[in-house]
Amino acid sequence: MSTLWNLRFLGVGSAQAVELGSASAALERDGTPLLMIDCGQEALSAYVERYGAMPMAVFVTHAHLDHVAGFERLYYQSLFDPARCGKVRIYCAAALVPILQARLADYPSPLAEGGANFWDAFQLVPVSRGFWHAGLWFDVFGVRHHAPGTAFGIALRGAFLWTGDTRPIPEAVALHADAGETIAHDCALQGNPSHTGLDDLLREYDEATRSRMIIYHYARAEDAVVLRAAGLKVAEAGETWALGPPWSGMQACARAWGHA
Repeated sequence: MSTLWNLRFLGVGSAQAVELGSASAALERDGTPLLMIDCGQEALSAYVERYGAMPMAVFVTHAHLDHVAGFERLYYQSLFDPARCGKVRIYCAAALVPILQARLADYPSPLAEGGANFWDAFQLVPVSRGFWHAGLWFDVFGVRHHAPGTAFGIALRGAFLWTGDTRPIPEAVALHADAGETIAHDCALQGNPSHTGLDDLLREYDEATRSRMIIYHYARAEDAVVLRAAGLKVAEAGETWALGPPWSGMQACARAWGHA
């Protein structure tokens, strides 16, 4: 029996679209969550409601609060659970570690009683080109959001690419999603210096690439109607989208390091 791979959208909204959930997804293998992407407050609630447990692995795209605010709750849930404490993997780009430290871990004491550091609850894994998780190699790459070196996307060869919050990045998509992968892309009706707008998407990507895209991070539910009218597939919170089978870890890693 073949393995089923899915990408579940836990939330699809922009920072102010609380009713759409904070933008986040979970990679599923045969219905079991393998990796959570970002951990906003609404996204963490959606994850727990869906799977009945807190995540054991999270990839962080960037440190805006709609993507990391759930970490405080995840911290307390993990710190006091001997089966989880120090075992919850947090993958993030090495350049993002100082920003996460300032955003999440620099509070004078995460516990009023003292005696515990923020990172005690987790296994922080700084990454550069990518990382191994559950026998799979995930590519990591910089995107165009807010300020250089502060936001990153993730790709699993053969399966999917997740842009995170970004302006158009056709060069990164061409490099990391050239084998028919599903592309989850930030897009709203109107673009700005940190996010992709509909006109940006139509201008920067050809039709074949857009046909593989699933749009998320839009501002309101009615925007999905306009985006679909433009010929785009649009995700809704809670939906799953079937993925192709990932490449073997060694094959994907070799490609990432320029040996295939």
